[in-house]
Amino acid sequence: MSKGNQGRTNGRPFAVHSDRTNGQENVRLTGEMDLSVIGSVDREMQRAEETDAARIVLDLEELDFLDAAGIRLLLNLSDRSRHDGGRLRIRQARAPQVRRVIELTGVGERLPLLD
Repeated sequence: MSKGNQGRTNGRPFAVHSDRTNGQENVRLTGEMDLSVIGSVDREMQRAEETDAARIVLDLEELDFLDAAGIRLLLNLSDRSRHDGGRLRIRQARAPQVRRVIELTGVGERLPLLD
């Protein structure tokens, strides 16, 4: 399953792409995640959580921007995962500005980040 562009911010279009590989749900985000697209990300993550997947990977590698609403969603997803068997893993963004937001807010210590 793949979902195309969900919204457009100042950078490249935001998109959510989903697939399942070897029993793992993969949700990949591209573009800029801000308040205007949080709902679509949360809905897709809820869909993934409703599956029998042993692991759910939220891939932020191609995310260019993350605001406070995005940070709040990541924390909520992490909390939900702890109550649902701890299946969530988050792949870090390559963009320095996204990594910096996660570092400055201190949420990286609370998120199930992949190395």
